[in-house]
Amino acid sequence: YLKISKLALAFAIIHSKPPGKSCKEYTEHLAKTVSEQDFGWKSKVEALEAEVLRLRQELLLNKICPRFCLENDATAEILLNQECINPMSYSGQLEDSGCDVSNDYAFDSLGIASDFHQSEHNVDTSKSSLERVPLLNLCCTSKEESLTAPVQFLRHLLEIRKLSEGGILQADFTQLENDPFTVCSSVSQLLDGLTVFYNSPKFPVSNFLTEAVCVLISLITDTKLSNHVLKKCFKKLEEFKKNLIQIILRNSSVNRFQALHAVSNTLVLLGRNNILRNSLISLLLSEVRQFAEQLLQAHQVLSSF
Repeated sequence: YLKISKLALAFAIIHSKPPGKSCKEYTEHLAKTVSEQDFGWKSKVEALEAEVLRLRQELLLNKICPRFCLENDATAEILLNQECINPMSYSGQLEDSGCDVSNDYAFDSLGIASDFHQSEHNVDTSKSSLERVPLLNLCCTSKEESLTAPVQFLRHLLEIRKLSEGGILQADFTQLENDPFTVCSSVSQLLDGLTVFYNSPKFPVSNFLTEAVCVLISLITDTKLSNHVLKKCFKKLEEFKKNLIQIILRNSSVNRFQALHAVSNTLVLLGRNNILRNSLISLLLSEVRQFAEQLLQAHQVLSSF
């Protein structure tokens, strides 16, 4: 049946091809047209799925704490506008690798380092409560746009958690058990977005990405919220850690030090969580062991000469 279908399609293309164009050219034109249509539909589906997830996030927040959602919108808009007017800027040059610098982007390695050290301070498990996660800069690049919705949603969860713990708001976190899909999908979307960025980072790294990592670590560190995340997203987190390690090992670009510094700092922050630490150390030791075996094999081959 497949052979007959292919033959019928071939005859149809031959009979319908315009004059002055070969069958091969016409076939390639048709294939390109169909693929563009598929891409268009795929983009529409992805946009609709993202909108559905955003609406589910809003609905879940409203179920957990309606008062928070009503009071937070006005202040959030004001603060976000201020953030867009006064975005953080970086100065300086890329760290010199000893070779020609092929990148003209400005980057302050000390600024990024201090951001991540501040992140470590904020998620210190010895503190009695989480630091309030600041509002984020939504003036993002295309890579960061996919992170906006999950970061905002998870940040709101953390804020509600802290305010309810202090008795300022009443919140019903049992709603998370009724709708585990929304939290799990949001965390997965955040992890995928961070992986895409770390695979091909752009400098200067905006503070939005730094805040995204802070939100993720704060969520995992929180004693009550982390259970909802780890139950459903543990495999996704393991995959994320593996990807970060592979990014460090595979990156062979000349000026790669800032990117690797950001990735390694994220691994350090993940390792602060007691549940994730053991598996992360196992992954790292596995890579070290594999490299040691490769060195041993190379040594044995060379010794034969």
